[in-house]
Amino acid sequence: MTTEAGTTRPGRRYDPDRKLRIVDATVDVIAEHGVAGTTHRRIAAAADVPLGSLTYHFDGLVDLLAHAFRRHAERMSRSYEAAFDGVVTTEQLIDAITDLIHGDADADPRDWAVAYELYLAALRDPALRTVTESWMRTSRAVLERFMDPTTARGIDALIEGLVMHKTLATTPGATRAETREIVARQLGATA
Repeated sequence: MTTEAGTTRPGRRYDPDRKLRIVDATVDVIAEHGVAGTTHRRIAAAADVPLGSLTYHFDGLVDLLAHAFRRHAERMSRSYEAAFDGVVTTEQLIDAITDLIHGDADADPRDWAVAYELYLAALRDPALRTVTESWMRTSRAVLERFMDPTTARGIDALIEGLVMHKTLATTPGATRAETREIVARQLGATA
């Protein structure tokens, strides 16, 4: 592109995925630095976009965090649901829940770090609670395919709690066999 002064200025780069790339980069920055360490500059650098792109696409950092947490929750919900594909028997259900807790269902410590950042941010910012509530409803709906709503609520809380214990432990936590036994007992089955 040539300006009136005859100098050449680079044309606008066509970048239809920029907004989504910014959201994904925000999730990465949250995972690495936490919400408290998430800044526009870090996000722009991680997304490889000009700083102005963030304010062009989002109404500030709070809006961007909400988009990032929503995207993360949607991805985690898909993984959660996929963990129960093909489950028919109680034994398979126990195995699927155990897999979720031990990170064998496409969620790793980084994913859980972002989840816990979301929980803390939602505690301080009620607007983010819609994201956590939606995520919890989705998880319970998956579990309700196999159990009544009250049991599903309890098992969902058990999964979250055991993952938190496993993630935050400084010493080895429950073994896979112990976790499976805990889940089986809560479901009234034998491991």
